[in-house]
Amino acid sequence: MEVILNQDFKGLGHKNNIVKVKPGYGRNYLIPQGFAVVANEGNKKVALENARQAAHKVAKLREEAEAMAAQLGQLTIEITAKAGDGGKIFGSITTAQLADALKAQHILVDRKDISFGKPIKELGTHEATIALHKDLVHTLTFRVISDTA
Repeated sequence: MEVILNQDFKGLGHKNNIVKVKPGYGRNYLIPQGFAVVANEGNKKVALENARQAAHKVAKLREEAEAMAAQLGQLTIEITAKAGDGGKIFGSITTAQLADALKAQHILVDRKDISFGKPIKELGTHEATIALHKDLVHTLTFRVISDTA
């Protein structure tokens, strides 16, 4: 029996894929739960069109992410923090602070997409990785400066 998946299903495939399953599994579980529909001609045409539109949408999002990566490459980001005599920061720099600094430069990045290799607890130049797209990660270099300077 062939079915078209309505969502990603671990072990079977991804959304809009046409997969072959045992008839009982398809009729008694996948179709009643709404995970799949029967792969007849009409449903196959709809699934192919949906897959084509999704591919177009993903390509557009990737182009936007590449444009944002180019924009990020031209920026110099400085984050101010209270620091002691030895250059140690009171606390640490967070992803939210970096997201706010990027927002001040008119670039919107979710703080959940930003990660540091290690906690940033000193003044100086540091790096952060920003996940702009599911297969595009950009490394951003930024400086942490003392707010008393």
